[in-house]
Amino acid sequence: MLIRLTRRIARPLLAGIFVQGGLDTFRNPGPRAQRIEPVMAKVGDAVPLPDDTVSLVRFNAAVHVVAGTLLAMGRVPRLAAAVLAASLVPTTVAGHRFWEEDSPQSKAMQRTHFLKNLAILGGLIVTATERR
Repeated sequence: MLIRLTRRIARPLLAGIFVQGGLDTFRNPGPRAQRIEPVMAKVGDAVPLPDDTVSLVRFNAAVHVVAGTLLAMGRVPRLAAAVLAASLVPTTVAGHRFWEEDSPQSKAMQRTHFLKNLAILGGLIVTATERR
């Protein structure tokens, strides 16, 4: 009983950042698309991806909204968490490259976001692998 109650509370808490962030990103993809362009230029040579970074960012945002909503509702929660985890890895590596920042303030901010995403990834891994 306690485990079911904990899951019922924890899943929406974990999902909220994906739903809210996904909606915001879908509506305003420009800054994120611009941030990932250098990575996409490098990855595009090795992996066949569309050149349109805005469309890629919007697609990822839609994945976050749909999978986050499913997780929050408790519908296919392990699958939703796995999808979010899989999408969070490239999002984190491409979007929070703290090692490339010049200013100490930007470096610290991006490192914090990078580590925050790793913490969220840990929660998603636990959720994706939990037993019923």
